[in-house]
Amino acid sequence: MARIVLIEDSPTERAVMMKLLAGAGHEVLEAENAEQGLELVREHLPQLVLMDVVLPGMSGFQATRALSRDPATKAIPVIIISTKAMETDKAWGLRQGASDYIVKPPNEEFLIARINELVS
Repeated sequence: MARIVLIEDSPTERAVMMKLLAGAGHEVLEAENAEQGLELVREHLPQLVLMDVVLPGMSGFQATRALSRDPATKAIPVIIISTKAMETDKAWGLRQGASDYIVKPPNEEFLIARINELVS
């Protein structure tokens, strides 16, 4: 299906998401911080990025903005998946260039459907 870069600092969350995405037929490259994730995105040019917000070092908002401003990566959709559930967080994430903002824990069927919609 699609190559996805997952940027998530929690090993538990990463393992759950990896299993879900692989089960849906996607190839997943994982990063535990934004800097590592940006390198993976630039190197592999995936069809989609799943981005946490609260990360060590650079935040997911900053990384999303960097991807959306880079001519080489600006067409790659980013879905932010975060525990930050305030409407202002969602609005800020979308303003940074995210295609969607989903609050953790995501509804798995909805998440897979949204991913498939964005990568088709």
